[in-house]
Amino acid sequence: MFESLKQRWNRKKLTDERFAFLFDGVHEDEIVVYDCETTGLNPKKDNIISIGAVKIKGNKILTDQAIHIYVEQDEQINHESITIHQIRHCDLHGAIPAHEAIERFLYYIGNRKLAGYYLEFDVAMVNKYTKKLFGITLPNRQEEVSAIYYDKKIETIPQGHIDLRFDTILEDLKLPKLQAHDALNDAIMTAMIYLKLQHVRKL
Repeated sequence: MFESLKQRWNRKKLTDERFAFLFDGVHEDEIVVYDCETTGLNPKKDNIISIGAVKIKGNKILTDQAIHIYVEQDEQINHESITIHQIRHCDLHGAIPAHEAIERFLYYIGNRKLAGYYLEFDVAMVNKYTKKLFGITLPNRQEEVSAIYYDKKIETIPQGHIDLRFDTILEDLKLPKLQAHDALNDAIMTAMIYLKLQHVRKL
C-alpha cells in the first residue's frame, strides 16, 4: 500500500513524459545489473564518472547488449578516487555530458528490475541526477545481491560472521574475477553472482 502511494507520488513529479515508461508494469523477462564509478562516496556532493550495465534474460547475461558510459567532469578527478577506479581526467576522451549519460541509462533500463552490489549507493547517485533533470527518483524494483547471499549463507552458519566483501562472495561462489574497479566488469561479475545465487538453495 505504502509503496503504491509512493510510486504514484513519484509519477506525479515526473517533468518529462519521455520517461513515463519507467512507471509501466515491471518488465519480468529481464533484469538490469549496474554499477557506477564515482568521484567519492557522498551522493550529495560527488558525481558519477562512469556507469556499466548489463541485462540478464533467463539464465543468460547479455554482454553483447551491455553499456559502458563515461561522463564528462567539470572538475579534475581527485587523487583519492583515482587510486580506487584508476580513471584519470585524461581517460575521459569520448565522455558525454551527464544529462545525456543519464538519459541513455534510463532508456537502457526501462521498467526492468535493478540488481547490484550495495545497490542503494548506485541508485542514490543516479537519483541525484534524475531528481534534478526529471523530478523523480528511480521507480524500478531493486534487488541487493549481498542480501541474497546473506540470506542463503545464514542458514548454514546462523551464529557466525558472514563476510559480504565482493571478492569473498566471488570466491565462495567459485566465480572468476575480472579486472577490478571497472564499472562494466563489476556489473558483469555482479550479474554472475546474481545468477549463481538463483540456482542454490543455501551455501
